[in-house]
Amino acid sequence: MKHMQPIPRLAAVGDNCMDVYDRTGEAYPGGNPVNVAVYTLRLGGAASYTGVVGTDAYGPRMRAAIAAKGVDVSHLRTEPGKTAVSHVELVNGDRVFGDYDEGVMEHFRMTEDDLDFLASHDLVVSGLWGHTGPDLYKLKARGALVAFDCADKLEDPRLDEALPHVDYAFFSHDGSDEAVRAYLQTVLAKGPSLAVATRGERGSVAFDGTRFYEYGIVPCTVVDTMGAGDSFIAGFLYGRMRGQDIPACMAQGAQCSSITLGYSGAW
Repeated sequence: MKHMQPIPRLAAVGDNCMDVYDRTGEAYPGGNPVNVAVYTLRLGGAASYTGVVGTDAYGPRMRAAIAAKGVDVSHLRTEPGKTAVSHVELVNGDRVFGDYDEGVMEHFRMTEDDLDFLASHDLVVSGLWGHTGPDLYKLKARGALVAFDCADKLEDPRLDEALPHVDYAFFSHDGSDEAVRAYLQTVLAKGPSLAVATRGERGSVAFDGTRFYEYGIVPCTVVDTMGAGDSFIAGFLYGRMRGQDIPACMAQGAQCSSITLGYSGAW
């Protein structure tokens, strides 16, 4: 009988938001860790999402949409107030963010119960807007493997608090080849074992402290760039949870991203 590999279990924690396209009136559920959880399901893994939504109309809609994708929402809380909203415009297929209203996410913090639940997964992923940075050390104390999306905030002071407790750090970096490599080296000096920079049409670069890895893109027709970076992270982390090497993870991230680029909204 062929040995079956266990299904990778990813825990996503932090921000969620409704991506509202003001010109068209369309609204799509999203948020960095939420997106990574949904894309992990698409890849064949299992995922949960821990966070908070409001008591407005968007709250039940967000919860139902995430659950409908098969994501465990047992640790998604509802609190009085508004669900977070990002206002978005689409300019030649590229999403341009406007105002961001955090709503109830502003005061989100991981509880002790949340931390225990998250640490029971194979890997935990969060990001800069999830208000998890100050408590990542508690996850590491529980033995969790932690991934963190820093987006394009390369010099954000919150990184100094988070990075010492992060295993895999992800960034969006549009600088030169030399600038990207130099930056990834500074990131690893702060604690992570692996740092990855996505570079849009120029693909991605990863650094593990010993060598740099580069990967291009999977050509596709771009409809909407919303969620493309999160898709890369999901594909990469899914590969890591399955024991794949860095080049294979980068390839899977690029493939996952190309799928998301082909439709409107994150998912």
